[in-house]
Amino acid sequence: MKTPAAVVVAVLCAPCVLAGPLAYPEGEATPRGLTPAEAAYIAEHPITAPNLRATAPPPGAVRAVAEYEPMEAIILAWEGSSGWLTILEKMAVAITTTGDADVWIYCDTSTEATNVRSRVVNAGALDARVFTPVKATNTIWCRDYGPQYVYEHGVRAAVDHTYNRPRPSDNTMPADYAARRGHLYYDAPLVHGGGNYHLVADATGYATRLIAVENGGMTEGDIIDVWGDYWGVLTTITDPLPASVDSTQHIDMWMQMCADDHAVISDWPVQAGTTQDIVCDTWAAELISRGFTVTRIPARTSGGTHYTYTNVVICNDLVLVPTYTNGNVSGYNAGALATWASIFPSKTIVAVNCQSIVTAAGVMHCISKHVPANSGGANPVAHLRTPNGGGSYLPAETVDIAWISDDDVATDTVDIELSLNAGGSWQAIALGEPDDGSYTWTVPDVFSADALVRVTVRDADSNTGSDVSDTVFTINGAPACFADCDGSGGLNIDDVDCFVAAFVAGDLAGADCDGSGGLNIDDVDCFVASFVGGCP
Repeated sequence: MKTPAAVVVAVLCAPCVLAGPLAYPEGEATPRGLTPAEAAYIAEHPITAPNLRATAPPPGAVRAVAEYEPMEAIILAWEGSSGWLTILEKMAVAITTTGDADVWIYCDTSTEATNVRSRVVNAGALDARVFTPVKATNTIWCRDYGPQYVYEHGVRAAVDHTYNRPRPSDNTMPADYAARRGHLYYDAPLVHGGGNYHLVADATGYATRLIAVENGGMTEGDIIDVWGDYWGVLTTITDPLPASVDSTQHIDMWMQMCADDHAVISDWPVQAGTTQDIVCDTWAAELISRGFTVTRIPARTSGGTHYTYTNVVICNDLVLVPTYTNGNVSGYNAGALATWASIFPSKTIVAVNCQSIVTAAGVMHCISKHVPANSGGANPVAHLRTPNGGGSYLPAETVDIAWISDDDVATDTVDIELSLNAGGSWQAIALGEPDDGSYTWTVPDVFSADALVRVTVRDADSNTGSDVSDTVFTINGAPACFADCDGSGGLNIDDVDCFVAAFVAGDLAGADCDGSGGLNIDDVDCFVASFVGGCP
């Protein structure tokens, strides 16, 4: 379903508490953590998640998507120093080839977009899989401000939050991406940096207590409820590493989930007994007690920099692993690559030198955001929201038929149909309508206690996906022919069985043929006469 333009405009144009005099010049290596200027600004203008900006949670069941599940795309932002841009280039090449995914690289200007496309394609990225949308961003750290995707009844939806940095152009990227892709968009009332969240496909998630600091006035229980409402997950909140070790205090700097029951957690071989070592050991033991397999991988602080090998990017059959040239750390490179290869023996492990960016408190996971594959593969996915059963409608009443949809490329049209006999047969309400998610239906003058609506979405390749009302609803009009008890449009033994069942059950709607308000032999005679006489 295409996100309504009015919703996107409202989000992008809503008063933004993050706007201010801060500047982010092109080429500036803005760190993942707060700059001194940003910290001073926040002291004067605290970041909040105003309810005005938030949208209601998804109305249907949602499932958050783990990073090790099938992915369609990875989002990047073309920001930072020349060394950082080289890392983005290498990532784009690997993602579009080995990773079998698209790469969306946000660019500030059309000129930059043209140059970026040329650069990464010349480096080996697949041209057809490179997208360079033009929209200003402030920084490279799109893990923290980008959308976290869920499936709402199989339909992809982007869920947003207020970025925990005073970087307004970054903060509006998720709504922009959702609008470009025609994806559903929800905005949760939470101040957050997305790198401080890991989840698995069984609907559990993990974050550090930084989240409570960022959302003053909310208890940890309140925050867990927001994640449950918007992302459909039950979250465990754990201790962060000390800010002196990791200024971001994000969980992705020392943990990565690689399966429903497998986590990779940092170990500190030359800094044993430190607070960061204790935090990681304690959490590893906790996950093991929950039935997880936990693999440990080295980490180290050196010269005030936190060097991590958990901050990887998993994309289908690709795992991007950071390596470093710092002499105190580089000896761990080979072992880290071997560890990831042992965890994912069928995936390709690609090493990327991240020395130029790790000093800014993050590496490749921090500068990328995952977009899951369409759950239907090449086929569209549809979910009928209303009418979804259980109601009762009168002839000439107008009813909003509402649905959501998704496709690997784009949906095209939708057919909307009505059944009066619980799906036994279907008649058209509207065919070939634009797939805009809504249709105003005027209820016909018929009777049915077993009515259903079906939507069938079609893409340009004529692939289809459909959904039907979960349960039947009633239309309280006059039957076109009383003997057509099952509403099939014809008369046969099924109608006799239908009438007898209704009569025995005392169902006036199905058996009071003479309209007397009661059931007796006259209704049997009436039904027989109608059946013998046939329907007009």
